[in-house]
Amino acid sequence: MRRLYLQLYLTVVASLVVFAIAAGWLWRVLVEVAPPPHAYALASEIAQGSLPPADAPREAQQAALEKLSARGQVNVALFAPDGSEIAHVGPELPRPRGGGHRSRYPWHRGRVWTLELPDGRWLAARPPRREHRSFSPLGFVLTFGLLAVAVAVGAYPVVRRTTRRLERLKTSVEALGAGDLGARVKIEGRDEVAALATSFNRSAERIEGLVGAHKSLLANASHELRSPLARIRMAVEMLGAEAKPELRAELERDIAELDALVDEILLASRLDSIAALDAREDVDLLALAAEECAREDAVLEGEPALVKGDPRLLRRMIRNLLENARRYGGGTPIDVAVKRADGGVRLRVCDRGPGVPEAERERIFEPFYRLAGARERAGGVGLGLALVRQIARKHGGDVKCLPRDGGGSCFQVVLPA
Repeated sequence: MRRLYLQLYLTVVASLVVFAIAAGWLWRVLVEVAPPPHAYALASEIAQGSLPPADAPREAQQAALEKLSARGQVNVALFAPDGSEIAHVGPELPRPRGGGHRSRYPWHRGRVWTLELPDGRWLAARPPRREHRSFSPLGFVLTFGLLAVAVAVGAYPVVRRTTRRLERLKTSVEALGAGDLGARVKIEGRDEVAALATSFNRSAERIEGLVGAHKSLLANASHELRSPLARIRMAVEMLGAEAKPELRAELERDIAELDALVDEILLASRLDSIAALDAREDVDLLALAAEECAREDAVLEGEPALVKGDPRLLRRMIRNLLENARRYGGGTPIDVAVKRADGGVRLRVCDRGPGVPEAERERIFEPFYRLAGARERAGGVGLGLALVRQIARKHGGDVKCLPRDGGGSCFQVVLPA
């Protein structure tokens, strides 16, 4: 993953490198600028006036050149029109351009300047290493102002690309906060901004799923509450002075079903709203299972096993599993086992009912999801197994539905010891 701070750092470094190169080039152009053309002609006349004629002896020209060099403290050389050296003071200097090429203006190679005299001779000079160069303060400010503008223009696209992605992320966050649960951010790049966009998309998807689940929960709860309430209303209307015992019993069952539904909805909502359990204490899962198995006349085997958690919620988890086995087990015996395994505690509740198809072994833990025809066969509201999974996960474990050898189903809960 590319780091955002590396991108910004490399951008600054690259900008400084470009700035330095451009500054050096402009400094050379502006500081070492050649004088105007008429100054070359004037310099040629002055130089020739300081030197003897071209036909003078070499000794005279050497003496004049030494005198000229002493004044300016420069390294000089005098060349004939054909490029041959006449005299020089100091280290040898490169010869002027040959091949009959003549230039009206001086040329320089490195720090050596060559000037053509009116009589055809050439004068070459190397100025001192340190020389005073004047530079206008206005030109200095203008130069570096232009360089700063160039750096700003070069860095703008990179910085703008990063900030534009942050602006899109901000827009999506505001849209999500305004209620648009489908708001997502396009993931661009592989830096921290892209990782933030990925995290936002995951969070938005999770929030959308949770809100959708709550909406589904409320919608299904309304639907499930409507049926027992309608039956109660009808039963009340049918009650006369002498109510039949079977009608009164049916009414009592409907009321109990309604109470159970309301209780499970409230518990599911509470578990969704808390991040951690309020009470965590040592609980013997075998003892809890024994008490609940006695109520359902189930067969229990196992060994004492301690877990950390809320005893009321754990009891509710075991009770829901037993009621589910009784409801869908077809009246067959229920087998319960509690064992320690792989550093945790395993609870298994098995029945000999028709079993659960493999494709639906995960869906049965969704709120209000029931197998086809299950409502007609055994009743129930479809929240019991959803609560089992919620309670198991709040205790750091999970539950799954497994097929049982010889037919039936086994619901296995694994909790940390």
